[in-house]
Amino acid sequence: MVNPVLLIVIPLGGAFAIPLFAFISKHLSKYISMIVALAMLIIVGVLIPAVSKNPIVVKIGGFRPPFGINLVVSPFSLFFAGIVSLVGFLVSIYAIKYIQKGDIDKYHLLFLLFLAGSVGVVLTGDIFNMFVFFEILCISSYALVAYNRDKDGVEAGIKYLIQGSVGSAFILIGIGLIYGLCGSLNMADIANQIHSVNSPLLFLALFLFITGFGIEGAIFPLNAWLPDAHSSAPSTISAVLSGFAIEVGIYAVVRFVWTVFGASNLLHFLAGLGILTLLIGELSAFKQNDIKRLLAYSSIGQIGLILFAISIGTAESISGGLFQVLSHALSKALLFLAAGYMIWKVSSRKIEEMKGIGVRMPITSFCFLIGAFSLVGLPPFIGFPSKFIIIKSALLTHQAYFYFLVGAVLLGTVIEISYFFKLLQGIFSKTEETGIDEAPLTALVPMVILTLLIVGIGVYPQAINQFLHLASHNLIDKMGYIEQVLGAL
Repeated sequence: MVNPVLLIVIPLGGAFAIPLFAFISKHLSKYISMIVALAMLIIVGVLIPAVSKNPIVVKIGGFRPPFGINLVVSPFSLFFAGIVSLVGFLVSIYAIKYIQKGDIDKYHLLFLLFLAGSVGVVLTGDIFNMFVFFEILCISSYALVAYNRDKDGVEAGIKYLIQGSVGSAFILIGIGLIYGLCGSLNMADIANQIHSVNSPLLFLALFLFITGFGIEGAIFPLNAWLPDAHSSAPSTISAVLSGFAIEVGIYAVVRFVWTVFGASNLLHFLAGLGILTLLIGELSAFKQNDIKRLLAYSSIGQIGLILFAISIGTAESISGGLFQVLSHALSKALLFLAAGYMIWKVSSRKIEEMKGIGVRMPITSFCFLIGAFSLVGLPPFIGFPSKFIIIKSALLTHQAYFYFLVGAVLLGTVIEISYFFKLLQGIFSKTEETGIDEAPLTALVPMVILTLLIVGIGVYPQAINQFLHLASHNLIDKMGYIEQVLGAL
């Protein structure tokens, strides 16, 4: 069986190898990042059958938990690692032609560190190493947002850095509090002791973790950095920030609330916070004239829907939330990648400048259309079954509170449909022919693959339903997690 540690070692090794290969050729780095992401995707595919039977617990350096460092590869964590690998691989193909300016070697080095940090957060079994990997993710993303070195990019990177640093400080303080209360950094060991701890500092620690990771997860009111960062970054980075980076932040919040603290009494609050995040994101997107800012605010709305789904607290709602994570990752990555070359061709992010581009860039515009249709939840695309499962599971709770929140979800969907309809109407309007041509093959290939996945999974959701059910039950089964980590080793 393949060692899951390779999911972290390979991107880290690739990142450190890029400066060495730069002595041979300046063009090798873009292929190294693509090969590394492909290797990660293959490893995830190999691990899925084994993890579907039993989660894999890896001890590092021969030390037994709770004293050593360990990785916990469960259906829940592997699902997120798979999204990171898939989106990372497709974006690395797109970047071959798209990233032509600046220090290309440093871009790909940072990109691989970004992948390593993201995978490390979802696989690690102790809170301090989660913080370390989270810092790798954040620091590389700060630099990548400002990669173009223009005024908007640098300003967005600094805003992201300041807010992210505050979040990191909160997380580190929370880790100190938990270590002082439980004498352990291992998540399973903390979860095993948490019920016997009687201190107000415990609530403070949970608040610090939710706030710290909530900044990266773009939960309202912690999402002020996102619109500037996503709109000013290169479109490849916008795609991965929206495609999986903010989902990694949500993973960390959910892992602490469900597994470490078992704070089920907070779920109603988080569900309401999710709906507030959704409505603010969709309303903000509605009034945008910048296509990337529109997509960025749309991501905030989608994160709110994911948080709402998981906070309903049933196995089916969590499956729906994970389905929505996949739907958002594929759809939003596709939208940002398609928008990237639209912006490139017209030299503007203004929506009015995109009018008629559907005639001039038919394949790119068609892929954008499919991504938009999926995001709003139209059949037969992947966004339809994910939203259907979420709404159905909320109604099945037979609670007036969730009935009210479902109404808010439907309102958010109406707003989402209206601004995407206006955007698409402009893109596919008639216009005079100009010299603008289609995106290159390296961009069309990942966009077409994402389009096929969106349609394929939408038509046949049963292809992933079983694994999503395993992942949702794995999250809910706190005692099973504790036994797997502390008992098996």
